[in-house]
Amino acid sequence: MLSVTTLLILPVGVVSWLSIRFVFPLYRSPLWSLRGPAAPSWFYGNFKQISNVRNALQIQEWVASYGSSFLVHWLGMMPCLWTIDPTTIAYVMAQAYSYEKPMEGRMQLARVMGKSILITEGELHRKQRRAMNPAFGVAQIRNLHDVFIDKAADLRELWKSQILEEGGRARMNIVDGLSSATLEVIGVAGFNYQLGSLSAAGETNELNQAFRTIFAKPPKFSLLRVVMELFPILDVFPSERVKNIKEAKKITDRISMELLEERKAAMRTETTTVTEGVESKAVAGRDLLTLLVKSNMASDIPDSQRLSDEEVLAQIPTFLVAGHETSSTALTWCLFALTQAPHVQNKLRRELLAVSSDNPSLEELASLPYLDAVIHETLRVYAPLATTLRVASHDDVLPVSKPFKDKYGKLQHEIRIAKGNRIIVPIMGMNQSQALWGDDALEFKPERWLDPPAGVDAIPGMWGNVLSFGYGPRGCIGYRFAIDEMKTFLYTLMRTFEFELDASPGDVARTGTLLQRPTLLSQPDKGTQMPLLVKEHVVA
Repeated sequence: MLSVTTLLILPVGVVSWLSIRFVFPLYRSPLWSLRGPAAPSWFYGNFKQISNVRNALQIQEWVASYGSSFLVHWLGMMPCLWTIDPTTIAYVMAQAYSYEKPMEGRMQLARVMGKSILITEGELHRKQRRAMNPAFGVAQIRNLHDVFIDKAADLRELWKSQILEEGGRARMNIVDGLSSATLEVIGVAGFNYQLGSLSAAGETNELNQAFRTIFAKPPKFSLLRVVMELFPILDVFPSERVKNIKEAKKITDRISMELLEERKAAMRTETTTVTEGVESKAVAGRDLLTLLVKSNMASDIPDSQRLSDEEVLAQIPTFLVAGHETSSTALTWCLFALTQAPHVQNKLRRELLAVSSDNPSLEELASLPYLDAVIHETLRVYAPLATTLRVASHDDVLPVSKPFKDKYGKLQHEIRIAKGNRIIVPIMGMNQSQALWGDDALEFKPERWLDPPAGVDAIPGMWGNVLSFGYGPRGCIGYRFAIDEMKTFLYTLMRTFEFELDASPGDVARTGTLLQRPTLLSQPDKGTQMPLLVKEHVVA
């Protein structure tokens, strides 16, 4: 029988070994030689300051004091690199498989998504990306354009009805309508499934309800929640929220499997020209799931590159969360920005009304320069995702755009980083860099995109000179989908309505450490909201 002493020594020994093996090396990082702000807390470090997106001016002060790259302290005073150097960011994001997403974030998402492209790494991510790329090409997005048109029109009619009921002008939380409409878009465009989000009677189906349960806004930041996310094994003592999520996931898994089996059966039925696999042009389905299954079952790819059913199923909740939350959030902030710049709202509306069609083609939308500028500026100033994190998988030397001084006053031409060190890529900070965009970088000015500053060409990105869609092998695979969707909705809504903020501008704030949802500081308990007064535009 083990003695009491042995029982006490064993866990201490395990903790000591883990600390020596994994924790202590992180504190011997070369990042300690960099300048940076003092940490207000030994436990939280600078974490709370960094996570609070309302600290834009604080971040600008840090950049002015310490340069474009500096040391900040993560939880437990762990050294972490914060950088808006475009050369450094481009290197890190281009070397995506050497700079992975943090394990705790991937573990948290894996519990509800499985082996999603959002969280897989290395060869598995390469395989998934290769299989999914054909579904997100230019031609494929063009084939989905009428879905965007239809759902934007549905939202327009819903809002017109509400305005009529309220006597010509309605106060509405536009987050609700935009979120429901973009969810409908991804339901139909993603897997040809009607979610019922825009039902006038407010009726939704079980997949819709399950999805909203899983991806509901999490509770406020707390140490307990951090611990629960870091150690999924603690789910054996689940909270009420975790129990609800598990039940909802059973529903999404069941329906997702039904959808997958339907697609596979359709492939086998409609394929008549080959005896094994699916010929590339055999099935005419246009939704993303059909295109993914079609690509995955094609006869001209080796078995080693095919996705398992488990991997394909994981992409369905991925389509849902990535395909609607970011778009609806961006559109919400866009309409807010337009209420704060009536001249921009009027100028944009004039451009859109000059087009004769209520149902513009993809090419017609692409030919509207001011619409493009407004979308660009929205994604620059109001990036739906404020930041992303990466962890170095090995010791490395990061390039910089220009030399800088370390805390010892020595000129450095590179940044040395150790295995396990974290790198904060501040998407919002990069997009709002005064060094690149000028002193008015925090202001919403679409005109800047009609003649962009020369230096912004250095900003890495999937679209234009914004980092909002990421960059490199892990850049947003659906960025074309999102851009067309946002342009279509803005086109439809701005031609029909006029918008005015029904709150003090200073009361509107961004909430969350990841997705930048809007809220009112005076009504934090009411959650996500953007109250606007909406009325129909009358053409003179």
